[in-house]
Parts: sequence; C-alpha cells; structure tokens
Amino acid sequence: MDASVDVHGTVAEGFEPVGEAFARNFAELGDRGAAVAVYRDGRRVVDLWGGTRDVDGTEPWRRGTAQVVRSATKGVAAAVPLLLHQRGELDLDAPVGAYWPEFKAHGKERVLVRHVLNHRAGLPVLDRPLTPEEALDPLRGPEAVAAQAPVWEPGTDHGYHALTYGWLLDELVRRVTGGRSAGEWIADEIAGPLGLDLWLGLPAEEERAGRAGRVGRIEDPEPSGGLRLRPKRSVTDAYQDPDSLTRRAFAAITPFPDQNDPAYRASALPATNGIATADALARFYAALIGEVDGVTRRVRLFDPATTERARAEESAGPDRVLVVGTRFGLGYMLHGSASPFLSPGSFGHPGRGGALGFADPETGISFGYVTNGFRRTVTADPRAQALVRAVRASLDAG
Repeated sequence: MDASVDVHGTVAEGFEPVGEAFARNFAELGDRGAAVAVYRDGRRVVDLWGGTRDVDGTEPWRRGTAQVVRSATKGVAAAVPLLLHQRGELDLDAPVGAYWPEFKAHGKERVLVRHVLNHRAGLPVLDRPLTPEEALDPLRGPEAVAAQAPVWEPGTDHGYHALTYGWLLDELVRRVTGGRSAGEWIADEIAGPLGLDLWLGLPAEEERAGRAGRVGRIEDPEPSGGLRLRPKRSVTDAYQDPDSLTRRAFAAITPFPDQNDPAYRASALPATNGIATADALARFYAALIGEVDGVTRRVRLFDPATTERARAEESAGPDRVLVVGTRFGLGYMLHGSASPFLSPGSFGHPGRGGALGFADPETGISFGYVTNGFRRTVTADPRAQALVRAVRASLDAG
C-alpha cells in the first residue's frame, strides 16, 4: 500500500487486494477519509482506515472514527422488527393498523407490516413536506405518515421509501414495545451485546467525544444537486421533475437538515441518520448470519430462518421512486444491477453518498464501509464497489 495515502490497519493473508483497492480509492477516486472492515465466518479479516476525520479538516481518521451512514441505517433498523417477529412479538402479515390504529386513515387499512419493510406500502412521499425541526420531532413524522394517503394501492407495486421508511418503522416499533424507540432498542439489544460503535441517536457524551476525534464531519452529499444510480438511466431527469415520485420522496424533509448539526445527530431517524464505524457495520452483519464474539458471550442476532426471511425476494423490478430496477427482501436491498453486493445471495443496504453494509451467507462474508466524502450516488458508489470487487477477487484467489 502507498504510505502517502496514510492508510492504517490490518489485512489478513489472502485479503491483500482489499488493502490495495482501499489505497487506490484515495489516490484515484477522491476519498478523503474512510474505513473498511470485512469479517469472514465471524472473524475480522480486514480493518483499515485512512485520511482525515473531517472532510474539510486535517485531524487524522483514527480506528474508532464514526460517520453518519445515511440509508445504510435502514439495514440496521430493519433488524428490529425482524427480531421482534423472531421473538413472537410482531406479526409480519398483520395490518400496521392492528398495532397503530391511527394509521388506518385514508385507505391504509390494507398496509401490512411486511409492506413497510419491502417498500410496497405506497407511502414514499408526504403531500406536505416536513421542515427540519418537524422531522427531528419523534411525533411529527409518524403523524404525517398516518395522515398521508397512499400513492398506489398498497402491496401492488414497490418504490423506495427513502425517508418515510424511518417514521413508519419507528412508530411501529414503539407501538409493539410499549414506547421503546428503534434507536433505544438497537442500543440495548444490538449495539450493547455486540459492543458496536453504532448509534441511532448519538448520545451527548459521544457528541462531546466527537469534537475530540470520535465522530467526523461529512460533506454535503449533493453539492451539484441530483441523484446518481447504477445503471445510469432516467433517474436524474425524474429527480429534476418537481412532481415526480423521485423528487417528492427525497423532499419529504425540506430543506434537508445539516447532517453535521449536533441536533440532527442526536435525533433518531431510522431511515437516514445512523452513525457507525465500518467495523460496527461489518460486525452487525456478521451477527445476522453467524456467531460473533460479543461483550460477554458469543452473539448471533438472526436465527437461520430469520436470515432467510430477510433475504427472500419480496419486491423486484422497476422501482417507482428510484426508476431503475431494484430488489428488496424484508428491510434489506438484495444483490442486483442497481445495487451490486458480493453474490446473488447477499443482502444489506447502501447509504446515499457512499456507505455500505451487507452480508453474504454463502461465503460467510460481512462488509462495512464508511466515508466522509459523500457523492451523489444512491445505490452503487464506485469506491465501495471497488472494495467489494477486491473482496471477491480475494475469495476467488483463495
């Protein structure tokens, strides 16, 4: 690896291509600060970081540096309803209104819990977008979604619920658990037992630590406006059309909050504002497909049936919001042309601007990448994809 890019960490024998690709991301793809972690069969085989903690600063990225991961948050949040189902506390085939009576308004009686997770609820937009202040209020988002009429018949089609996904999921979790938010559930039942540097709602003590090097500052993911997906098709045109579902879905909060604002990072939006290290993302996904060393014991989050349920195809084809063809399981994107992971059996979630986390049960691989140099990519950032290809090359060579 080229020392000039200031890359640190360790790579197990056989995974050297990942280290080489990570260094090239700085030299050729403009990464400023980033980290990547890979686990195989519950054992960490790649743990690398480099560059600067802040996209506009000089303080070096350290091993424990965390970043906002945007929609990679969705994959972490999806584990909550699936684990509640695994414990017998939530019926995926029940109407959402059975748990949240106010939600039934405006023809939403037929929206099932699984429709929230597979993006078939028909609720990707808000007729009246929320202000940043309203969006950070834990009551206003769910109230707005409950008052919204579906834009297609629930269950009949799919379209990415870019922002509304978070309010739907969080309120459903609160209703099932007697008021416990998804962020609180993640802290107690996932991050705590696994020892993850991962938060949905950054605690005040971590925000203070962030000023000393804990949580870095990211750049604006859309300085030029617009979106970019893979393959490049008509999504950019759709985003420019103010009446399109694409534009309306991503404008459900207008304007979007400053993602470096402590108030934003302290809030809990399960669609967008999780904060994590690369190792935390990879370790989380490792625990979805096998056992991982936890704080006091070996931990596996999903039993085998839940793993299969999470990655079984629920939605596929042209996405009414993202325009390109997408595939979803229950809460997770699945491998496909618009969102390539390691293999057809992989499941996970990218974050707009670059972050990526996923698991591949067939190879035992789990992967996490976080960056402060956000791009306009939604589902297939070239830096993350370069690292995924390097993981594949490492496995093929082994």
